[in-house]
Amino acid sequence: MKITSVDVLKCKGQCCVDGDDFYTICVRVNTDEGICGYGEAGVSYGVGADAAFGMCRDMAEVVLGMDPMDNEAIWDKLHRKTFWGMGGGTIVFAGISAIDIAVWDIKGKAFGVPVYKLLGGRTNSRLRAYASQIQFDWGPVSRAMVTCQDYREATRHAIDDGYDCVKVDPLLWDDMGRFQAWNTRGILSNEQIRIAEERVAAVRAEGGEDLDIIIELHSYTDTNTSLQLASVLEKYRIYYYEEPTQPLNSTLFRTIAAKTRLPLASGERIYSRWGYRPFFEDRSLSIIQPDICNTGGITETKKIIDMAHVYDIGVQLHICGGPISTAASLQVEAVIPNFIIHEQHQGALLPGNISMCKYNYQPVNGYFEIPELPGIGQELTDETIANAQKITVRGKARFD
Repeated sequence: MKITSVDVLKCKGQCCVDGDDFYTICVRVNTDEGICGYGEAGVSYGVGADAAFGMCRDMAEVVLGMDPMDNEAIWDKLHRKTFWGMGGGTIVFAGISAIDIAVWDIKGKAFGVPVYKLLGGRTNSRLRAYASQIQFDWGPVSRAMVTCQDYREATRHAIDDGYDCVKVDPLLWDDMGRFQAWNTRGILSNEQIRIAEERVAAVRAEGGEDLDIIIELHSYTDTNTSLQLASVLEKYRIYYYEEPTQPLNSTLFRTIAAKTRLPLASGERIYSRWGYRPFFEDRSLSIIQPDICNTGGITETKKIIDMAHVYDIGVQLHICGGPISTAASLQVEAVIPNFIIHEQHQGALLPGNISMCKYNYQPVNGYFEIPELPGIGQELTDETIANAQKITVRGKARFD
């Protein structure tokens, strides 16, 4: 089997924040045996979609003519023979990830089995999930949560949907409902601390003592301000504390870990085994959150997870893209013994994202069943492909 062409697609999705763009960059890797595989590059939000589109196009040229069964050889070529691959970074690894996921999808389809079977089989029969980012509410309509009553209602919506764990960023909206309007670095004001605590207290009050609460800070805080906030939130029995500071300096996480009892989590902006190495060696993280669509795909994510297992570090894959991201993540989560919980993002409930793909994977009573379709178990719809900006890459492979 040989890779004959790669379609690179910029697919329009739906963002949680009104007015913001949300484009999912996907690839369809085609073969001479008529089997195609789908992958996704993990930069759907923020700045970088067009860069990822271009990177996927460039990466596609490198793998033409290769056997998709040889995922290790493909990964190594993309990493080592593209020159910039060994330097890594968001866009480079997003491109590698998209191709790698598609290759695994082809392998599963060729053998007629879900990818988890090829990764070693299940260690988890079903997967606990949490309602992620309830500061956007929880349901098919996204909106700003501002008042304590808003946070109680969002919590109730998630609980009524079957979840016993939620994640919330109590500082993302200011007291006027403006997105990211607060300065959250340096020193937090008493007003900011009070409002953030009141919001978390409202979540705890509505959810009761058995609700698990994850605090998300998106790295908008720094060492000082995250420690200020941690000192008032510890009493609410926080499940873990996500991205309290910028994501690439393990020394800062070690400083925070030494001054709070909250378990620390990070990883959506840490790329490859090389990026995770210092966090493992100083064990500044209790939970890692690699994104399968930007840290190197299924091939690399499984290796990162196996390394984390050596250090007794748990895994919650970061999932904030399209339905392909969810499907690929479920395949890996089925296999790993250090799985903690699955992130079900508010964006996964929005109609504009659900309609992007053929299948709508949602948890039932807070738990996912593992897809049993061959491959990753997800494909773009014909309508999505027809409406996407598309480039098809064909021709002789480079760097042979």
